[in-house]
Amino acid sequence: MTDLTCSQCQNPISDPQKNLWVCDKCGNHSRLGWQARLSITADDGSFNEFDSGMRSGNPIEFPGYEEKINELQKTCETGEAVVTGRCTIKGFPCVIGIMDSRFMMASMGSVVGEKITRAIEYATANKLPCIIFSASGGARMQEGIISLMQMAKTSGAVARHTEAGQLYISVITDPTTGGVTASFAMLGDVILAEPGVTIGFAGKRVIQDTIGAVLPERFQTSEFVFEHGFIDLVSHRKDMPDTLAHIIRLHGYKGGK
Repeated sequence: MTDLTCSQCQNPISDPQKNLWVCDKCGNHSRLGWQARLSITADDGSFNEFDSGMRSGNPIEFPGYEEKINELQKTCETGEAVVTGRCTIKGFPCVIGIMDSRFMMASMGSVVGEKITRAIEYATANKLPCIIFSASGGARMQEGIISLMQMAKTSGAVARHTEAGQLYISVITDPTTGGVTASFAMLGDVILAEPGVTIGFAGKRVIQDTIGAVLPERFQTSEFVFEHGFIDLVSHRKDMPDTLAHIIRLHGYKGGK
């Protein structure tokens, strides 16, 4: 496998797959496509995808939108910016959703919102824990107000899952911002994040200009957000499968290796 250069310190990462795409010099966790994320999280051969044929329309006839979607579908090997399905993690059956930042910065349009909602509803109906790896620039402007409606739809699905007594784990990866942060990403019963992740709603510069104050250097990092009580744990990528399995076990679900 070809070397990868760390986006933070520019150090070459030899054998990225073996090192989980983490820089051994500065610890930076490189962004992952859905295939790599799935391969290091789910048990081999256990994943069964949901709604793989679902595709976006062009509800407000945004110029060039359909062409861009078609191009990204080929590049990312998926129909949209999130892949959902059923799998096992360390032997525990669960529903998983993985957002892919390569696909229009994993912005949330109608299909992303619908696939996430359906995945949560499947988990609720089948009494399974649901795990969603978020990474997003927010709502998808190319779909106008329809993209904003996905915030309420996904949040409603999470609420029904919780009311049914089932577990929802949100795992925040880099970056998670905008309407995704303002909806399902921050509604987990347990909220985890990888190190160094950008977590926020508006950007740091916008906030500084609005309040007229200089914000801390580490503002909106996962470590800063953890220290201020908004997430439960910052977990290294290598520990994530064991951490997820441990949380699922603690909540009384059957299975496990």
